[in-house]
Amino acid sequence: MAQTTRDQLLATARRLFAERGFYGVSIANIADEHGLTKQALLHHFPNKAKLYGEVLREISDDLDKLKLAAMETSADPKARLGTLLRAMVPTIEDETIRTRLLMRELLDNVPRAETAGTWYLKTFLNDLVGMVKAVPGWAEATEAEALAVIYQLLGAVNYFGVSGPTLQGIFGKTKVRMLNEAFPAQLDALLDAAFAIRHSKALVSTRSP
Repeated sequence: MAQTTRDQLLATARRLFAERGFYGVSIANIADEHGLTKQALLHHFPNKAKLYGEVLREISDDLDKLKLAAMETSADPKARLGTLLRAMVPTIEDETIRTRLLMRELLDNVPRAETAGTWYLKTFLNDLVGMVKAVPGWAEATEAEALAVIYQLLGAVNYFGVSGPTLQGIFGKTKVRMLNEAFPAQLDALLDAAFAIRHSKALVSTRSP
């Protein structure tokens, strides 16, 4: 299916926001990539904030599809979460752009944090918290404990996802290929370790006089 002008503008905006952050990109930058005037772009999106919000909404929809697919792979809550995390590891350029943009959002959002009207990724993060609390032994975990697990795991996935070009420059293609092959198993080990922490605390608590 051929992309519409709106779709093309969103794809360009996603790439530029990922490269430069929200404050490093102007409406004119995006319009210039398509030979459009600023006014022509504003016909599709009334301002940069609306365009950026639509980019984040698309990413949120992408992540939600990954989550729904993971939910169908197993009845085991931890296995589902592992499947989702592995699916979030970027393997193609568009997925790498998505990961870079998510990292940029964390870095660049400070000035907008108190005034943002919509948090497009909130539902996804809440769903991940629910997935953590569905793991046996974690139903009584606090929201903070569950979210801490999620951020530990997402941090590993996203940091790995944006590091490829730099690591290739440092270590070369062969070692990076080997790293790509080793990472999923290490991610699974990190997942196991994250959930074992609360289990260990529970054991200590039951043994206390």
